[in-house]
Amino acid sequence: MKRIRKAVLPVAGLGTRFLPATKAMPKEMLCVVDRPVVQHVVDEARAAGIEHFIFVTGRNKGVIEDHFDLSYELNNTLKMRGKTKELEALAKDQPEAGQTSFTRQQEPLGLGHAVWCARELVGDEPFAVILPDMLSRGSMEQMVSAYDKHGGNIIAVEEVPSDQTHQYGIVSMGQTFGQTFEVTGMVEKPAKGTAPSNFMISGRYILQPEIFDLLGTQERGAGNEIQLTDAMIRLMANQKFYGMNYQGRTYDTGSKIGFLMANVAYALEREDLGPDFRRELETFLRQK
Repeated sequence: MKRIRKAVLPVAGLGTRFLPATKAMPKEMLCVVDRPVVQHVVDEARAAGIEHFIFVTGRNKGVIEDHFDLSYELNNTLKMRGKTKELEALAKDQPEAGQTSFTRQQEPLGLGHAVWCARELVGDEPFAVILPDMLSRGSMEQMVSAYDKHGGNIIAVEEVPSDQTHQYGIVSMGQTFGQTFEVTGMVEKPAKGTAPSNFMISGRYILQPEIFDLLGTQERGAGNEIQLTDAMIRLMANQKFYGMNYQGRTYDTGSKIGFLMANVAYALEREDLGPDFRRELETFLRQK
């Protein structure tokens, strides 16, 4: 099997749930503690061995490209001021030359269309799709491990309460293999009481390149958009799909509550911030 070297990150969304903050700044550049959301996602992918990051952008997203580029003026200023620690931190986060690519999704035609826009950059090899709104630390490492075991196509899933399944894409379960299981079907936002399981699709995928041919002919579905789920259902007729039950917690930073919880969780985990922040937080809550 070809190993997973490339990841597609769809970052063309408008971020309307965070207006006015996202009027002039991409939602992916909102910070969780002191790192943009998109940087956290790239960190996760790099830890899983991903080498090439393909960003599918839209208008007013140029700052994402700038973020992953060298800033000569900043580096020179830090060097002149003896800010060695800050320089080393920037160098550690800096992708190597040629490891980032950017392509445009000129129309908001959905996730499936965004993935299709990356077809020439991905080429004929399996690849990951990572939704930057969803912070799932360690998820891609678990995904790659599942791929190494099963091959085929992998979908990250998480359990949700049965009364919430109508809000998500839900998979049907076949044979189980510990943390993974065979996916026998998928449905987007099933009506209440009709979901085939309580495992929702949680924003991480490993897909075979044949998905591009299907996306190129995919009719519009829910929301009058080209849905990735619809193309995956078609691909399932010829290829195996497996669900990977993510062991961890996902924070949906596209929602205000998810974004705030991500900041709290990530801050508490930091050795340099966690103890002091916990004390401040506990004091604040007692006063309320």
